[in-house]
Amino acid sequence: MKTLLRMLLGRLPLGWVQLCFSRPRLIAAVGGVTFANVLILMQLGFMNALFETSVMTHRKLHGDLFLTSADFRTLREASPMPRVRMYEALSVPGVVRAIPIYLGTLLWTDPATGDTTNFRVIGVPTSEPVFTDLSIQKQLAPLSSADTAILDRRMRDFPKRIAAAVSANGVFPLEMQGRRMRVVGLFDQGAAFDVDGNLIVSDQTFLRLFPNRQSGTPSIVALELAAGVDPTTAHAALRERFPESDVRVFVKDEWIAAEQAYQARQTPIGFVFGFGTVMGLVVGLVIVYQVLSTDVQDHLAEYATLKAIGYPPRYFSGIILEEALELSALGFVPGLLISLGLYALAANATALPISMPWTRPLLVFGLTAAMCTVSGWIATRRLQAADPADLF
Repeated sequence: MKTLLRMLLGRLPLGWVQLCFSRPRLIAAVGGVTFANVLILMQLGFMNALFETSVMTHRKLHGDLFLTSADFRTLREASPMPRVRMYEALSVPGVVRAIPIYLGTLLWTDPATGDTTNFRVIGVPTSEPVFTDLSIQKQLAPLSSADTAILDRRMRDFPKRIAAAVSANGVFPLEMQGRRMRVVGLFDQGAAFDVDGNLIVSDQTFLRLFPNRQSGTPSIVALELAAGVDPTTAHAALRERFPESDVRVFVKDEWIAAEQAYQARQTPIGFVFGFGTVMGLVVGLVIVYQVLSTDVQDHLAEYATLKAIGYPPRYFSGIILEEALELSALGFVPGLLISLGLYALAANATALPISMPWTRPLLVFGLTAAMCTVSGWIATRRLQAADPADLF
């Protein structure tokens, strides 16, 4: 390692030599940086899972534009809107189809285990192209039969006997809201932070499950535009037609971005994950500063000697910053490996899509290097202010 650093730096890697001089201190410093990396990576992983799961339904819905109630903030709390707005939207040039979609949540208790599952129930017209996922869309026709549903096989704690029954018999009976339902198919979506899974039914079955809801009050309306129509132009026309105090109009990407922004800025869990990331950086900064500051103090006489014989301040800054960057690299690798293992454990335990895209390690390594560099810069200020005459 010393030889490699000598080749890279073109001089004796004095920073590395000083780090290795006290092995216990080096191990403690690397452990601190590793902990900071694990904390940051885990918080970013959970935050990304929050953002991705909050828009899984949005991404699967077919449509160029979407109408929501005026007070829309998140799909979980989507208020009903007047269905008449759907017909009014159809009168806008370029809009060729409008699809009402109904959303609600229901609890189902598995009689075999006693476990309770919180479902997002999605009610749709079975004859319309509602979903971009063809594996879901092709299963809508059988839902025209009363009290039938297709179930999310990636829901949290999915009972495997349901898949076995659907595969063998084409149906699995379950009871919800006092109604005997039949699961006639399965699809893949997954759990989110607010629901354990998803259940898709026809709009008529939805209204039976939610007797307080009316067909004239869909949660959202998906709009399809004619070929060649610019969504931005149609969006502007609809905004002009409907004041924002009445309904809101979103392009799909804008709708997804609005949901994720709400999760990040206006929910407690989004704040917690963001705060945890910042605290990881602070913890790492303090640990590295303490290590480097102690190192400077222990070698103050040697630094004073070099300073007295003419070495410039930037030479000492280079040594301390070298130590800081070496600590960031030494702590990052084990932190990344530990985080990969924890990602797998967390994803398996929560059924959330917690994964490690290749950009995240690069981001975290950059943050770690910056954190250690700041710590090193703070530690060098004491050394630069020292007078050699006062140190002997």
